[in-house]
Amino acid sequence: MFPGPRAKLSDSPVSDTRWSPQVTTPRSPDGEGGPADTGARWPLPEETFWSEATDPHGVPPGERTAPQPAVPADRPVITAPAAQPQPQPKQQAEQPPKRKRDPFLDNVKFVLIALVPLGHSLVPTLSADSSRSLYIFIYTFHMPLFVLISGYLSRNFWNSNAKTNKLVDTFLVPYVIVEVGYAALRFALGQKWSLTIIDPAWLNWYLLALLFWRLSTPVWKRMKYPVPVAIAIYLFAGFSQISGDFSMDRFFGLMPFFVIGLVMQPEHFELLNRRWIKIVSAVTVLGAAAVAIYIAPKAPLGPFYYKNSYQDLDLSWYMGLGLRIGLLVCALAMCFAVLALVPRKETWYTDLGTRTLYCYLLHGIPVLIAKDQGWLEFPWLHGPLGVLAISFSSFALAIVLCLPETRTVFKWVLEPRLTWLYRRPSRS
Repeated sequence: MFPGPRAKLSDSPVSDTRWSPQVTTPRSPDGEGGPADTGARWPLPEETFWSEATDPHGVPPGERTAPQPAVPADRPVITAPAAQPQPQPKQQAEQPPKRKRDPFLDNVKFVLIALVPLGHSLVPTLSADSSRSLYIFIYTFHMPLFVLISGYLSRNFWNSNAKTNKLVDTFLVPYVIVEVGYAALRFALGQKWSLTIIDPAWLNWYLLALLFWRLSTPVWKRMKYPVPVAIAIYLFAGFSQISGDFSMDRFFGLMPFFVIGLVMQPEHFELLNRRWIKIVSAVTVLGAAAVAIYIAPKAPLGPFYYKNSYQDLDLSWYMGLGLRIGLLVCALAMCFAVLALVPRKETWYTDLGTRTLYCYLLHGIPVLIAKDQGWLEFPWLHGPLGVLAISFSSFALAIVLCLPETRTVFKWVLEPRLTWLYRRPSRS
């Protein structure tokens, strides 16, 4: 993990050989200090790890060793010969270190993915103010934050052949399979057969939008001011009625969040780990919940989907611009508040956050069946008790779909290994 704000992502985990004889403190992998002397309390994303040189049980920086008896001035000082370093076997020295995932981002991903089936399950009960309030609260930030995290993890996407191959392995192939699968499910439930590959059905829009965001990554990385440009495109996109084909409406509607994540650095996440920011974040979340309760009876839901034009929302151009700016500010405030409040250390759900793709693509099956069978339309569900019941059920569903057993069953579909499709990189 990151030893401190001055460390680089690409630094090698090898201790610095420049050693002062008065210092007995073990050095960090980069030779520039670590969390013990920088105040960092959690490992930041995403490519480094703790090594033996940063053993937390060693002597902390600045701590003195046990005092030694004074040596009389008339006695010669005898120094012991320096211990010769033991030669390391060549095979062991060249063994690549094992990288460790950052628990913070996995915690964030699971919290967000648990809100996805909850939001979809609340749709049949939106006539109740309690359900509508929670729905507005969730949709203000949960997909924007997902896109922001996706942008952050896409910073070095084009630097790896394996990651580039995922454009097909984990986007295009699963997209086609899921499209066909959900079309077959709807037909089995008595609906008309409908399959249009260019118009993603329901939750499948995210795969295509993320594909195009990542394809545009090299362009954003070459710009001097990518965030203002992305916000300008986001605002002016509201003047056009953009088609939902290939998720182009969501591609433009959520573009600023991806670009903001793309330009974020680890030190930006560390700023959110301060106590006063956590307090402000808690107040922000509570305030947003209160506002959602207040506006729920009369607020339209269209703006929270980040895709409708000003004309679709029956707004003038200046009211539309004001609405989009206000929604962007509120969404970013909520995104950073949630990031500040999510635990940085490993939790019981950290491992579940490594398999969020399965929850996202598979939760629609039980939700569609529940909607078709009328299980979400019981009268007692239209109220606070129903909101709690749906919330607990959706949370349990997210846990089940993120289990390793679920991945074992569906990995061949959602994460196919198409190594035969790609050329091997040249050894030269």
